[in-house]
Amino acid sequence: MKKQNMDEQEEIPTKVVLTGKDKKYLRGLGHHLDAKAHVGREGLTPAVLKSTKTVLKVHELVKVKLGQNCPIGKKEAAEQLARETESALVQLIGKTVILYRPNKDLPKDQRITL
Repeated sequence: MKKQNMDEQEEIPTKVVLTGKDKKYLRGLGHHLDAKAHVGREGLTPAVLKSTKTVLKVHELVKVKLGQNCPIGKKEAAEQLARETESALVQLIGKTVILYRPNKDLPKDQRITL
């Protein structure tokens, strides 16, 4: 087995736990967002997961739209999306999901402060 340097190892993400107050605040921020990722008839593909992770890394908060032809149920899709992107499910309303994942690498003025 090949040993990895500390620099090469990925940081183990900690589970994001949100209070009701945090979720309410994030829902308010997420209301005005446009959907940055769309889940279509192929479901949660690696491409969808990758683009969602990228948006979360840059913005911390992302709105994802589940298409009419999405093969999995909306609740299951929302939970799986949150799990796969290591983020917190803020809201599922209709077929729209809002996810949050803090990013400590962002400058302080660009981070969402809870």
